[in-house]
Amino acid sequence: MTSCWIVTEGMAGTENQCLGVAEALGVIPVVKRVGLRQPWKALCPYLGLEQSFTFSGDRLLAPWPDLLISSGRKAIAAARYIHRKSDGKTFIVHIQDPRIHSDIFDIVAVPAHDKMRAANVIVTQATPNRITPQRLTEGRQDFSDLLRGVPGPRVAVLLGGNSKSHKLTPDAMKKLAGQLRELDRLGFGLMITASRRTGEENLSLLRNEMKDSKAFLWDGRGDNPYFGFLGWADYILATADSASMISEAATTGKPVYVIPLAGGSAKFDRFYENLTTCGAIRPFEGQLQPYIYNPLQDAGLIADEIRRKMGNAG
Repeated sequence: MTSCWIVTEGMAGTENQCLGVAEALGVIPVVKRVGLRQPWKALCPYLGLEQSFTFSGDRLLAPWPDLLISSGRKAIAAARYIHRKSDGKTFIVHIQDPRIHSDIFDIVAVPAHDKMRAANVIVTQATPNRITPQRLTEGRQDFSDLLRGVPGPRVAVLLGGNSKSHKLTPDAMKKLAGQLRELDRLGFGLMITASRRTGEENLSLLRNEMKDSKAFLWDGRGDNPYFGFLGWADYILATADSASMISEAATTGKPVYVIPLAGGSAKFDRFYENLTTCGAIRPFEGQLQPYIYNPLQDAGLIADEIRRKMGNAG
């Protein structure tokens, strides 16, 4: 069996992208989370250095893997290090635009809204993730006792919040709460989950506005029902701040409505435009209508390219 490492900075979003690719390949990866010590922390990866980097976090020691899947700035230095230590025998795949020349990797996978293009770059619709039909079925089963009582049609409401590019203001939350109350009045069953970025002020406002509704608002206790929400949902609402969350939602094949937030960026605009053009997402304006599109399969596309290139290399 192919030995595989995943190396990231330990951020859940980027790590899940790598895990999705490994799972699509059918390999069981060893996950390593690394940082960089100075001076490399300040210099790498933007200088073309090949020194013996000094890392913090998990140790990087032989035997070197057949396959390395990396993502994140600090993981680029680790990928270079492993490439050199393995005498170039480790096949290296980097997820997301590394913002350096792609030729130090065997494959770079970027979403369509990133601008990097090269012979060894595979372009996906959005970001790879761990959503599969099997995982959605397991989510339904695992959280059946918790969610089967939510009336249908069910709506998963995935709330992010403040980020470098977006802001979830109290006014925006109050408007959204009013829209959710109206969906509740119309008979939709709401399953709501929030993140740390949502903020306590916004959460308190939401709880107060929804206190007389039938909505299920996860309180953060017990196992995270995220996959259960996606498995049970007939519709998905997701805030505009998270490309990963929207990509996961659009991998389910269920109607995905994006909740607008203040702010944004040209890169996010390209992301929304691409997924709107392929029919996967629509803006949320208070109403929900069913629609059909081809679910995203980005992790599978990357896995197929890895198999092809590793097979040719072998």
